[in-house]
Formats: sequence, structure tokens, C-alpha cells
Amino acid sequence: MQLTAKPSLNHALLISICTPDFKGEEATESLAELARLVTTLGFKVVGSQSQKQSSTKRVNVLGLGKLAEIAQLTGNKGEVDFELAEEEDLLEGLVDETSITDIPSDNLPFSCADVVVFDCDLSPSQLRNVENQLGVEVFDRTGIIIEIFSRHARTKTAKLQVEIARLNYVAPRLRESSCGDKERQMGKGAGETTLELNRRKVRDQLAELKRELISVQDEMKGRRTQRSELFCVALVGYTNAGKSSMMRAITGSDVEGENKLFATLDTTVRALFPSTQPRILVSDTVGFIKKLPHDLVASFHSTLAEAHDASLLLYVVDASDPSFRTQLDVVHEVLEEVGVEDSKKLLILNKSDKLSQEEQQGLLQEFPDAMMTSARNPLDVSKLHRYIVGVAQGEMIEDEIIVPYTAKGIIGEIRSTMSVTKEDYEFSHIKLTVRSSAIDLARLKKRMLNV
Repeated sequence: MQLTAKPSLNHALLISICTPDFKGEEATESLAELARLVTTLGFKVVGSQSQKQSSTKRVNVLGLGKLAEIAQLTGNKGEVDFELAEEEDLLEGLVDETSITDIPSDNLPFSCADVVVFDCDLSPSQLRNVENQLGVEVFDRTGIIIEIFSRHARTKTAKLQVEIARLNYVAPRLRESSCGDKERQMGKGAGETTLELNRRKVRDQLAELKRELISVQDEMKGRRTQRSELFCVALVGYTNAGKSSMMRAITGSDVEGENKLFATLDTTVRALFPSTQPRILVSDTVGFIKKLPHDLVASFHSTLAEAHDASLLLYVVDASDPSFRTQLDVVHEVLEEVGVEDSKKLLILNKSDKLSQEEQQGLLQEFPDAMMTSARNPLDVSKLHRYIVGVAQGEMIEDEIIVPYTAKGIIGEIRSTMSVTKEDYEFSHIKLTVRSSAIDLARLKKRMLNV
């Protein structure tokens, strides 16, 4: 299921369902984040509504009274029975909330809304029922996230991963919408056959995509194996925390970085700059978000393998965002799910240029082992560069290598792959003191036996 309307024309009304397990500040922050997601798609948020419910499982998701209210805000295009709606909500004693604040909008009247977006996951039947009641397009949070991923995927790997997640999301909704069509409830016939063909088509597509993804993942694994002997740093964190800007700052690269959600979906690997010997690699990984669809987490396991194989993880958070602590919890949960547990970690309190000195000091007292940085501050970038180099060198071992003058190419290889800390030129050879990984030193000594 793709978005069918033109995003530039869509005015979105956001709906929050507050339950005993999801309410208060958590619900407010989540709805504000949904507004950013919807805006990322090019929609205009015209307002929000919420209702307290015991759960999100009822057939119409909301009470009929609230649905009737929303129907009026979207032009009364659906099938809501207004009299029945009023009676039901009086009987059930449902409590409506006013529009939640801190939602960016164009101050348009609610009647302009032609898309309704729920800040929760809806079943296929719930989506169909609410669309029938309101007469406008209805989306849930997962559908919006998958659509953003679909639009932002650039590389073959990301496109395959996102399409697999999208088809897994579409499949049951295709089945529900087809079964709900009255023309296809006539028993055996063309409608039933068409539905089965559509199901088979989706299954075949998924099977082919998964085979292709396995092939691409094998290639990615091969490239990671080639890099495994180098010290690797992975930037991980919540979406829009500033990972790509930090990546660009410490590698001198042109990695894309935008002030929007999920600007980066593809893992990018660059060498630390100014360069070191041996080289240090830095990877920028896909950002995380609350309620990240399970299929997307599963699909991006291969992408997140960069974090799994890294020697150092930099947990980048937007320190100017009051909700960064809960965002950090989400990062921990996702990384735990993909098996990242024992790597060395450093918390990066990013975007410090948006904080006062008092706020910075307060955060450093709360997180004494963290590093306060701004990707825009060259001094902060240099400080982080020195830290990374220091950690990398701490994992190296020092040794002396005797290289005869008659050996060809050895000196060049040593300088390109190791850190030379001392050189002594003697009568028949050069004595080099080097720092390097144990693997590179063992390989060099083995080669020296044949010199």
C-alpha cells in the first residue's frame, strides 16, 4: 500500500489514543514526533485530536462520538451515524481531549484535513472501518515510517530491505480490502481468483527479494571481512541526532546530512580525517525511532552489522532535545536486539551549540563519562578525533622490525599500514619501532622470513 494522494496537497490530522500504558508526556512526545514524520513526507499538519481509551483494539479504534467529530473536521465524507455516535459515547463515558500542543501546523481550519494519521498501529480491518466512517485516507504510524523509508532508500541494499518490509505490511491489508469488496463475496469466481493471484504475486515478490537480499548481504559481509583488520568506529543513534553531520566533520566527506527524519538509510563507511596509520574507518548507520516496525528492524540487521563489528560505538544524541534520554533507551533496545553488547561505547552529547553553559554543565554532571560536542565546532571535532585515535592506539601493540636494505617494498608497506614511532638506520638494515594490530604484525613477520 503506497500513499496514493499527492503529498504536497495533503493536509493531515493527527490522532493520539491515550491508554493506561501510554499517556501523559509520553503520548505528547510521541505525537510531536509523528508530526515530524508526517512533515517529512511533505504533508501539512493542520492539527491533532486525542481520546482516552482502555486499549487500541476496538473495531473503530475510537468512540463513534470522536469519529463523528473527526468526520466533521474532514468534510463529512464517510458513513458515521451522528445520532448513534452521541448515544454510544454517553453510555461508554469516553473522555475526549483537546488538541495536543507543540504540533507544527499551518493554522488551517480542520475541515481542510484530507488525511488522518493515527499514532499507533492499526489492524487491516481497523484501517478499513475508519476509512469507511470518515471517507478519507487513513494511515497508521507504521505505514508512515515505511513510506518514509521507501522514499529515502538510495542503495540497492536499502531498497531491497525496505521493499521487503513494505510488502509484509501491504500483504494483510491487500487481503482485507479484497475480502471486504462486495463484488468478491459471490462465492467462486473471478474476484476470488484475482485475490488469490494477488496474494501469490506478493509471496513471489517477497521470495525473490529475499533471495536477492541474501546475495547482496553476502557481498556486504565480504567487504566487512576485508575491513575487519582495521579499527572501525560506528555512529549510532536516534534519527536526526546529527550522526551524518558528525560523520562529515570527522571524515571530511560529503555524506548527506539534513535536518529531517531518516535522511540516512544506507550505511556509509569513510576513513577518519586527518588520516592515521593504520587507517581508522568510520561508519554512519541508519537512525532509530520509537515503535520502529519489527519488519524494518529485521530487514536492517545486515546494515546494523556495521555496528556489531565495530571496535568503538559512538552513541550520538541530540542533547538539545528534552526527550533524548528516552531516545537513547530506544537505541539501546534496538542494538541489544541485533546483538551489540560488548563493544566499547562513548556517549556523544551532540548539538551543544543549542545549549547554554548551565545546561551543558548540568548534562555533564548527569553523564560524567560523555563528551559534549557540536559538529559545527572545529575544536570539538578535533577533541573527538583525538579520542578516537587514542582508543585505536590503545588496542595496538608495539614491536621492533628489522628491515634489510635489500628488501624491496617492505618499508612502503609498513608506512602505509602501521604507525612508525622510531627509525634507526644501521649498517645493513633499518630498525623500525612500529605500532600496529597483532594481525598485521604477524603477517609482516611471516613475510620477513622470506626476505
